[in-house]
Amino acid sequence: MTDTSTNTTPSGTTTQHPAEHATGEEIKKYIGTGLRYVVPIGISVGLIIWLFKKVNFNDVMTTIHEGVDFFWIAVMMLITMVSHMIRGVRWGLQLRAAGVQRMPVVCEWVTIWGAYALNLVFPQLGEAWRCVFVSRREKAKLSTVIGTDVGDRGSDLVVVIILLVVALIVAHPEIEAFITKYSFGRDVDEAVRSAWLWICLGVGIGGLWFVCHYLKEYKWVRALDQNLQNMWSGFKVIFTMKKWWLYLILTAAIWTCYFFETYVCFQAFPFTRRLIEDPGMALGFRPGLVVFVFGSCSMAIPSNGGLGPWNLAVMFALTLFGCTNTEGTAYSLVVWSFQSMMLIALGLFSAGYISVTGRKHPVPSGSSITTD
Repeated sequence: MTDTSTNTTPSGTTTQHPAEHATGEEIKKYIGTGLRYVVPIGISVGLIIWLFKKVNFNDVMTTIHEGVDFFWIAVMMLITMVSHMIRGVRWGLQLRAAGVQRMPVVCEWVTIWGAYALNLVFPQLGEAWRCVFVSRREKAKLSTVIGTDVGDRGSDLVVVIILLVVALIVAHPEIEAFITKYSFGRDVDEAVRSAWLWICLGVGIGGLWFVCHYLKEYKWVRALDQNLQNMWSGFKVIFTMKKWWLYLILTAAIWTCYFFETYVCFQAFPFTRRLIEDPGMALGFRPGLVVFVFGSCSMAIPSNGGLGPWNLAVMFALTLFGCTNTEGTAYSLVVWSFQSMMLIALGLFSAGYISVTGRKHPVPSGSSITTD
């Protein structure tokens, strides 16, 4: 039987038995892991429940059964696949610039297909998997690979900000309507205008800098600083790579595909098709841009593949252009569901590809991931 008693020192203080300490650490680990899974799932479920309190589910299903042109949904699924193929090639460009050996182009595609499929299970699980997969396969430093992933997502953030600015310009009346009509819009506007948000952000960055520069005598700080340095090495290749122009072209291609995933689905529903035909909507590009930007911004909220936040954002955006909540919900559910089906199919292909090629490129027994 394991002894879990405490010991008393000569000074009268008590020390915790290692077994108790280990048990406490395990409990904290399980709680942390549970929260990482429960919170995103809770967000998704909560928002979907709230969504269906706003609309009649039977009306949504009737709208879907009576008015969907699935040819355009199939086109959207094809564009989804192509967009991730381009993203895989772009990430491969970053990896090579960071000193990671070149992978077969199909393997570059698979890293993205598998990652997006896993993100349906748990937010950021796919990002962690693809970094570990590449680190092991190419025997590269994990922190460097993570740095390229941070750069990959950082460039996406820049594009989203640019698109948000463009949307604010070309669809200013609709954005203003969102802010004034919905409490959520007012809350977002208030948060962005709040000085406390930027003060807290500055304090957080400053605190991290202080820890890394003035507390280096601690081992964990040195390890943190080294990992941050490796991550920066992977991130900064965006600015130092020789083929930076190709990176920009691939970035533009990715986001063009993302936009057309939304836009072509306008042809699939009668209530969004009229937005293309309306002469005041610039062939549907104005509402398409707003729906696309709202959906892209919602992905910052942790959820399973965007389920919940993305649906609500798209519904809100469509209501700004005269669609009902029922129509907006029908659009978001159909697009999200079929896009997820495509990602699951690509994830299964990725698993098969890795299983087959893993026999040709096995990870040596006892090998570990290099982190420093």
